[in-house]
Amino acid sequence: MASSKRPGKARDSHTPGRAQSGQSQNKGSLAGKASANPPAKAVVPSPWRSLGLRIGIPIIVLWVIGGILAGTWTSTVGRTVVLGTPALLTLGGLALVFWALRQTGRAKAVAGVLSNVETAADRKVALDKLNQDFGKKDPAAIFAKAQLKLQEDPQEALKELEQIDLGKVLPTVADEARAQRAMIHLLIGQVSMAKPLVEGIDLKRHDDARARAMMVAVVGETWARSGQAKRAVESLELYDPDEDTYEQVRPQLWRARAYAYAYTEDMRGMRRALRRLADQDARMLAGFLGKKTHPMLQKEAKRMLEQSGAIPRKVVYQRQ
Repeated sequence: MASSKRPGKARDSHTPGRAQSGQSQNKGSLAGKASANPPAKAVVPSPWRSLGLRIGIPIIVLWVIGGILAGTWTSTVGRTVVLGTPALLTLGGLALVFWALRQTGRAKAVAGVLSNVETAADRKVALDKLNQDFGKKDPAAIFAKAQLKLQEDPQEALKELEQIDLGKVLPTVADEARAQRAMIHLLIGQVSMAKPLVEGIDLKRHDDARARAMMVAVVGETWARSGQAKRAVESLELYDPDEDTYEQVRPQLWRARAYAYAYTEDMRGMRRALRRLADQDARMLAGFLGKKTHPMLQKEAKRMLEQSGAIPRKVVYQRQ
């Protein structure tokens, strides 16, 4: 994992402009758009590498041991018993491979449904298709439906994700569900509800770099906003958002850093994180305008939004 470079100093000047009467409405609409500030695409992590390491290697070892022990038995029954254990485990492994193939196929099918979604009408069509073609408890379909519903109603997205029984799915899938739910709680200012979810995430069991980075971003932001900002900085700086590997989750990583630097009173780091978000889409900064945002972060995000023209600047009139 690559470590990030320390942030540089940001420009801190702005030119006053003319205020408009619709300022509060514009700010509100921006905050609404920032409900995706910015949600990661929810996909079920691929189980292939994990299965290969956790099942394939033990089976090979058991076959080797079984072969050695079988040579010490003179009776057919003894050799059959010794070789029976690795044989049964091999059958179980093949069953898991078949399951993994099926899961991968379903995940690709779900991705295909989401690939052409651009408008509210597209979302409705996609939701109908997911409901018709996939089971109500299919994790891949649930993640996809939550992603679609998040665009309009975060609470509905949460209800969708809560259908996943964390104790009955693979640990990696359970962690994905925890991270997605925590992310939504953070977006709507419910930090206390995000904290117990991230405490159940174990990053060590995730091999996919993008999925792990997304979870680090959610965990880091939660820590930063719940009194563990230094710990958040240490974790987040192990992941360089500018690496190509993290392109899809770059906004999440910079957002989490902005919170972590704000709560550690690192103004330079906070400004750099906000600038990097603004470089991708200035509207992402609107997510920091909520009442529960750190005051320093809220003020700087608002200033940058005014400079970008996304919201009107305030006018300071001098009395003659």
